[in-house]
Amino acid sequence: MAFKTPWLALAASSGACAAINGVFAKLTTTELTSSWSSSISLFLHLSATNKFVEFAIRGIFFLLNLAFNALMWALFTAALTRASSTTRVSIINTSSNFMLTAVLGWMVFRERLPPLWWVGGAGLVVGTVIIGRREEGEGGSKKGLQDDSARVVEGEEYRDQPAEGLNDDVLELDMDIGAKDDEGENKQGTDVVK
Repeated sequence: MAFKTPWLALAASSGACAAINGVFAKLTTTELTSSWSSSISLFLHLSATNKFVEFAIRGIFFLLNLAFNALMWALFTAALTRASSTTRVSIINTSSNFMLTAVLGWMVFRERLPPLWWVGGAGLVVGTVIIGRREEGEGGSKKGLQDDSARVVEGEEYRDQPAEGLNDDVLELDMDIGAKDDEGENKQGTDVVK
């Protein structure tokens, strides 16, 4: 069975990668990592304060942070190219990132979020959905862009039109700005393009 809206899965996955990226970024600098590295050092029959193990673990978390950041951007741009609305992609991305960040914060760091945070989170999700529906009602699709790009006629040369009031007949390029000869004419090095 084919997935009808692949952009939806890509946008949600992008938000999830952003949340995981945040966890690894926090683990790179938090005291929790010191505790974990002490446990790993003891498991390896090393000193509990072995700095090599701690720096290695922090380095791994930093590399995972970079990897999930790159993956997040790749998924996000893939979702943007497949969706009919950039706002919809942003809604799904932000919502999945926001909610998964809360869950991962609770699971990994034992963070407790007050009910007011959940009210704010719900307000954020509802607000972005309203904005997305408004864009949908205004016809915010890519169809117009696709139609415009198909208007190129074979064999015709495309040329931008100059802005109103600008003369594009002559363009003077002076290699030695301000250099004039005795008669007030431009010195050698001036190019005139017609």
